[in-house]
Amino acid sequence: MATALSPPRGPKLKGAPPSHYYESFLEKKGPCDQDYRKFWAGLQGLAICFYNSNRDLQPLEKLDLRLFSKLRDEALLGSSRDTAYHFSLVLRDQEVKFKVESLESCEMWKGFILTVVELRVPSNLTLLPGHLYMMAEVLTKEEVRRAAEVPWCFLQVSRLEAQLLLERYPECGNLLLRPGGDGKDSVSVTTRQILNGSPVVKHYKVKRAGSKYVIDVEDPFSCPSLEAVVNYFVTHTKRALVPFLLDEDYEKVLGFVDSDRENGESAWAVPSFRASGPALPANVLKPLPPVPVSVSSQEDKLPQLPPLPQLPDTDENYVTPIEDSPAAEYMNQDVSLSSQAVPLKPKKPARLPAKPPKPSVVPKPDLKAITSVWTRKLGGSSSQASSLVTRLGDITAELEEKLQKRRALEH
Repeated sequence: MATALSPPRGPKLKGAPPSHYYESFLEKKGPCDQDYRKFWAGLQGLAICFYNSNRDLQPLEKLDLRLFSKLRDEALLGSSRDTAYHFSLVLRDQEVKFKVESLESCEMWKGFILTVVELRVPSNLTLLPGHLYMMAEVLTKEEVRRAAEVPWCFLQVSRLEAQLLLERYPECGNLLLRPGGDGKDSVSVTTRQILNGSPVVKHYKVKRAGSKYVIDVEDPFSCPSLEAVVNYFVTHTKRALVPFLLDEDYEKVLGFVDSDRENGESAWAVPSFRASGPALPANVLKPLPPVPVSVSSQEDKLPQLPPLPQLPDTDENYVTPIEDSPAAEYMNQDVSLSSQAVPLKPKKPARLPAKPPKPSVVPKPDLKAITSVWTRKLGGSSSQASSLVTRLGDITAELEEKLQKRRALEH
């Protein structure tokens, strides 16, 4: 059985090389670099792309010329053997130093950078007529490219939002384009500058006239594109107005440098899948979600706590002393109880007297009464009665003697 022949495999298609306005070898030193690094560099629109070699299709780094501030020549500070030419590109957020091998290459790089940034061919550089013609062609291409795209400083915001953006992010620029307020194809320009410490906000109207844009000022000026409108405000204010550009330093797509094993070329590659995190092994059970438990069910299951014992009264911890009768009377004892009670200080315990109290005076016994009583009990025995009276008299005399001695001791 015959089988259909498969078509012959053609050669492996390669990506088209990037088109640059100008390209050559360029040594670059950024703010974080300790020494110069050599790249193959190319000017593409408003960006300088850096490659490992002239065969790479994807750049390793890019410099955004929308943040352009100025170009500056660098003095030769190295040894006499260093015959290279140095210049610096000053951006809003950094300064990058470059080194090239010849003066012609240095002037060419500066000329092309100024052409795409300022949209004019520079006249203060040492260039040949052929170089000036090349830059004029680049200027035409750049004007066409910008006419087909919206400027980066054009934002879909209202008048108030434009003022707030310029106020909150002054480091990102002070000129912003936004849609006009009439709802037509008109455009408005909002600027914010500082004059003697106070902000000055201005709004300008740009009308659409066919395929052109007319800036509505005292002397109306016609521009072929919105990019030309931005360039008009920048150049006619001595570059005091800077197009607004929010900093976006973070990439949205993951990429890496991949080398081809066949020819050794390096290219920028993007993974075709998105990693969703490490997968769990098949024999590992996924943890079950926690079962919600209502608060009422938990309260029903908890045992009731016994009642707390009653704390004793703090007044019971104190002993109330028994007060003696007052030793003296005061004038304010007749005050009624309805008056405000005054807290009394606790009385000091009474001191014992140094001398014992005087004994009470005992009356002398009546001997006649006692004799008559005992005489009755003894039945009229005179001898017993007389002896009893004698004894009682002796006891009485002894008691009187002791009493006199005690009184003598007290005195």
